[in-house]
Amino acid sequence: MSAKILDGKQLALQIRSEIAERVQAFRQSTGIAPCLAAILVGDDAGSQVYVRNKELACAKAGMESRLFRMPGTTSTAELLELLDRLNADPMIHGILVQLPLPRQIDERLRPRYLPCTPHGVLQLLHRSGIALTGAEVVVVGRSDIVGKPLVSMCLQKLGPCGASNANATVTCCHSQTKDLGSVTRRADILIVAIGRPRAITADMVKPGAVVIDVGINREGDAIVGDVDFEAVSAIAGAITPVPGGIGPLTIAMLLENTLTAAKFAADV
Repeated sequence: MSAKILDGKQLALQIRSEIAERVQAFRQSTGIAPCLAAILVGDDAGSQVYVRNKELACAKAGMESRLFRMPGTTSTAELLELLDRLNADPMIHGILVQLPLPRQIDERLRPRYLPCTPHGVLQLLHRSGIALTGAEVVVVGRSDIVGKPLVSMCLQKLGPCGASNANATVTCCHSQTKDLGSVTRRADILIVAIGRPRAITADMVKPGAVVIDVGINREGDAIVGDVDFEAVSAIAGAITPVPGGIGPLTIAMLLENTLTAAKFAADV
């Protein structure tokens, strides 16, 4: 069996094109340009690249963007003060606090919209014709920004793309799960966000399963996922590549959130 490749990059381009058309219509009807503010704390090299990509994505979608840089010594109180100022600015509709943050900042105090990466996963499944209803979903990873929100979203009675985009039976695995492979082999849909390169091997996947790899790991000059792509794609029914899978959809969902916030502010 050779897995169908779920091309997140191509799907993200499609979604961003749809958003650009909606942004143009919104600007014409209201005179308001949706604006995303990004806050970059510290000098993490990867974060600087991610923020720059998001600025470019905003420009291509017809949105405005503003970048606020803060030193790595920033306190939780100082970050919250900036967030309060941006929340009070009627010209800003979306606020992104780029992760990771320095250790001294309490991330739990930040309010959030629908999380972009989990939303991107559900959009990919929906637009690929893969229903969650009745499926056994296994999420590997329990982070606050991917694993936990995904578990909650898959369990809902109504998902962001309708009833078929929810109502799954969900198991969450993590670093302390005993015999991880015995759990992952039950999955009709296996979503992996554990942060370890090639942690999921072919013997841990049920033949024909849908495998969503959220991981991004650097090995020398190469970027690899949390799934052994070559081996697993030989037995899976469908699989996302890394790069070009979920990553581009994260940015697309960020644009979606910004446009939704702008419409809410304009009462449209």
